[in-house]
Amino acid sequence: MHTILLTALGLMLVLEGLLPLLRPQAWRDTFKRMIELKDGQLRFVGLVSIVAGVVLILLSK
Repeated sequence: MHTILLTALGLMLVLEGLLPLLRPQAWRDTFKRMIELKDGQLRFVGLVSIVAGVVLILLSK
């Protein structure tokens, strides 16, 4: 279980690091736009991300 969790965390970090590595200006612009979102909008983005992650996990089994 710990191996799978560490692998998943490592993969998440690799994927999150790709955009700032390859397109730093696009990454910066994205965060500037996210700062301007209202709390409800930001929560919705988080919820959609969680649901998409759960769906991907369920599809991979």
